[in-house]
Amino acid sequence: MKLITLKLDKQNIFLLLLIVMVAAGKLIPFRSEYNQYFNLSAFIDWGIAAIFLLYGLKLNIKEIIKDISNWKLHLLVQVGTFIIFPLLVFLFYGFVKDTEFFVTWLSIFFLASLPSTVSSSVVMVSIAKGNVTSAIFNASISGIIGIVMTPLLMSFFIQPDQENINNAEIIQQLLLKVLLPIILGLILNPLLKNWVTKYAKIIAEFDKMIILLIVYESFSEAFSQNVFVSVPSSVFLIIAVSVITLFFSVYGILKLISGRLHFKREDTITATFCGSKKSLVHGSLFVMVLGIPEDQKVLFLLPVMIYHSFQLFYVSWLANKIEKKYRLENG
Repeated sequence: MKLITLKLDKQNIFLLLLIVMVAAGKLIPFRSEYNQYFNLSAFIDWGIAAIFLLYGLKLNIKEIIKDISNWKLHLLVQVGTFIIFPLLVFLFYGFVKDTEFFVTWLSIFFLASLPSTVSSSVVMVSIAKGNVTSAIFNASISGIIGIVMTPLLMSFFIQPDQENINNAEIIQQLLLKVLLPIILGLILNPLLKNWVTKYAKIIAEFDKMIILLIVYESFSEAFSQNVFVSVPSSVFLIIAVSVITLFFSVYGILKLISGRLHFKREDTITATFCGSKKSLVHGSLFVMVLGIPEDQKVLFLLPVMIYHSFQLFYVSWLANKIEKKYRLENG
C-alpha cells in the first residue's frame, strides 16, 4: 500500500510539473534562435522514438498470452477505448462541422481516439482489488492497437489538402517514430528485458521528461503566436465540461455492460477503470506526429491534460473507496 501511495504522490508531482511547464511556456518561451545552443525539437523527436522503443522492450508477451482466455473482458475494454469513446464524441459532429467550434470538437475527438494509459490503470485496479493481470494485458494491448486506431480515426477528419498536412509525411513519422521503435523493442525484448526491469524507475522518469518538454514546446509556440488571444474562455469551459462528462458516460456504460455480462467484481473493476482511461503519453506523442498544425497543437493537448488530471484524482479516490468497501465486506 505504501508503494501505491508513493506512486500516486509522484503522479500529483507530475501534474504540478505540467502546470509549471505551461507557466514556463508563457514566461520564458523557447524561441527558434535557441536551437543553435540546444535543438529542443530534435531532442523531442528522438525522445518520442526512444519512448516507443522502451515500450516494446517493456511488453511482457508471456503475460499477454497467459491472460488471452478472458476475451470478453478484453473485448469490452478495447470496445470502450476505441469505439464507445469516439462514438459518443462523433454524435456531436453534425452540430459543429461547419462552425467555429470544429477544432475544439476535433481536439476532444482526438482525446477519445487515444489508447488507455498503462501505469495508472494497473495501480488503480490494484488498489480497488480488481483483476490486475487483465489490467496489465489491456493496458499493454491498448497501446499497440492505438498505433493503428488513433491515426485511422483522426484521418477521417484531418484532410490531406489542409495547410501543413501531408499524408505521406504523417505515415513516415508514424513508421519512424512509433512503429519501427516498437518492433525493434519487441525483437530486443528477450535480450534487454532484465536491463529494462532493473532501470524501470529511470525509464519512467525519462517518459515524463519528454512529455513535459512536449508540453513546454507546444505552449511556448502557442504563447509566442498569441493563440490564446483568439480563444474565448468559453472554449476552455466547454472542453473541461465535455471531457469530464465523457468520462462519466463511458464509465457508466462500461459498468452497465459488465453487469449485463455478469462479470465478477474483479473483472468489472478492470473493465471500468481500464476502459475509461486515456493516455497522456500517447496523446503528447501523437500530437507531434499526426500532422496537426503548430498553432493548434496546444488546443489538442488541453483536453488530454484536463482528462488526465481528472482521471488521476477522481479514480484514485474511487479506487480507495471501493477498496474500503471490499475490506468491510470481507472483514
